Amino acid sequence: MKKTLFLLVATAISCNSSQKTVNDVSTEASTTASEITFAESITETELKEHLYIYASDEFEGRETGQPGQKKAIAYLKAEYEKLGIPAAKTDGNYFQDVPLEISKLPKGKLSVNGTDFSIGEHVLTFAAANTSVNEIIYVGYGIEDDSYSSYNDIDVTGKIVLLKSGEPKKSDGNYVISGNTETSLWSNMSESLTKRIQIAVDKGAIGVLYYDTDNFNRFKRRFESMKQNNSGRMEVVDNNAPEFYSLFIDQELAKSLHASIESDSESKVVSKKIDLSFESSNDVIKSENVVAMIKGSEKPNEYLIISSHLDHIGITGDGEINNGADDDGSGTVALLEIAEAFKKASNAGVGPKRSIVFLHVTGEEKGLLGSQYYTDVDPIVPLEQTVANLNIDMIGRIDPKREGDRNYIYLIGSDKLSIELHNLSEEVNKKFMNIELDYTYNDENDPNRFYYRSDHYNFAKNNIPIIFYFNGTHADYHKPSDTPDKINYDLLQNRTRLVFHTAWEIANREQKLKVD
Repeated sequence: MKKTLFLLVATAISCNSSQKTVNDVSTEASTTASEITFAESITETELKEHLYIYASDEFEGRETGQPGQKKAIAYLKAEYEKLGIPAAKTDGNYFQDVPLEISKLPKGKLSVNGTDFSIGEHVLTFAAANTSVNEIIYVGYGIEDDSYSSYNDIDVTGKIVLLKSGEPKKSDGNYVISGNTETSLWSNMSESLTKRIQIAVDKGAIGVLYYDTDNFNRFKRRFESMKQNNSGRMEVVDNNAPEFYSLFIDQELAKSLHASIESDSESKVVSKKIDLSFESSNDVIKSENVVAMIKGSEKPNEYLIISSHLDHIGITGDGEINNGADDDGSGTVALLEIAEAFKKASNAGVGPKRSIVFLHVTGEEKGLLGSQYYTDVDPIVPLEQTVANLNIDMIGRIDPKREGDRNYIYLIGSDKLSIELHNLSEEVNKKFMNIELDYTYNDENDPNRFYYRSDHYNFAKNNIPIIFYFNGTHADYHKPSDTPDKINYDLLQNRTRLVFHTAWEIANREQKLKVD
């Protein structure tokens, strides 16, 4: 009898706890209605007003470090002040200084036991490098993984390491990392390069000699282009970072360093006299990110970052202005409208539970430099407390190569680090917007490599879940013809509202997103 009574009571409690009260349902319905109201404050009219100013000739193409970029940051600051949204920095300054420099293409050579290998032919580097060593450490594939390490029983502290691309196989032909015939991320040309270099840095190495035919050919094309145009490479200045040499080498140089490099994957000391003699000069560039924030009402120390890049490519050699209406004027004005919608919610007493950072980054067109500085050098809010990054880069046009409904958006990266984020994104879209979510460019083997080409990547590499919103390229991409009159403002409105609804759910859900 007692057991029966206990079960009845337990069942009653369970049933009551699983059902919403009338007040709960009423509150939820009211919150949803409010959310829709705030989303509807994002309008074609306001987006258009912003963009016709921001992507006008007055802003001179917004090139990083140039007068037009300074006008852009002044405009953004003024808008946040008008909205009453404070700066994210504790000193009240909306601008985060991003110190940059243009490293002129170096000249010089690498010598192995007195034999010279010239830059641009056998070795590539984009910065000065001067040192001499009597030995290097060969670390095979340069991999550090749960099932395999190239660094077991060898110390690379203070050494230059030699490594190669690829990943190990078992005698049965299966890959060691995956355990089957599928390659892992260590065979991904871009992602594995970043990871290998970072591991070498973390292990205390002072430089990398990287033998990778595909990456060598890719960087050689960049080297030749810079040489032909007499241009340099813009880079973030981090005065606290130790000097580190990154050099790409061809097969001839690789074999002169280690004759059996193709077949041998065992780590070992290689005794060779190696001289790096590369000279370069640098020009200092001053630029800025613009960062505002609405503090969370319940979880102020957890942060959602919504980003877009404020820069573009400036003025052509013959004086034409690249206005960059879609790239990324569309993302910039979308971010302003999203910020305004959240501010309206905050003013109405239903502000976000988590803090929301509105991050406009500089230097994207120069190599994701503003976001790199933010994540790698000076994160204004702690990365470990950053729950996600929603990145908006080009959302105002239609990809002419795409067939189907015009009311679409490409999503990239939503499932890379958090299935929870991906599912949330799908559910929010289904509930509020019903835009066609196209994952064409989410494929790891996408030859366009879009996953690595916008500012979300600097968050993703720090294990922060991301979504990249993107409309695809078009005939006006990076041309003076990317102008505000070609923007589809109805689509820009819909896509901006989608980002707002997704941000609302991330900011207000009880548990922060789970990272896989």
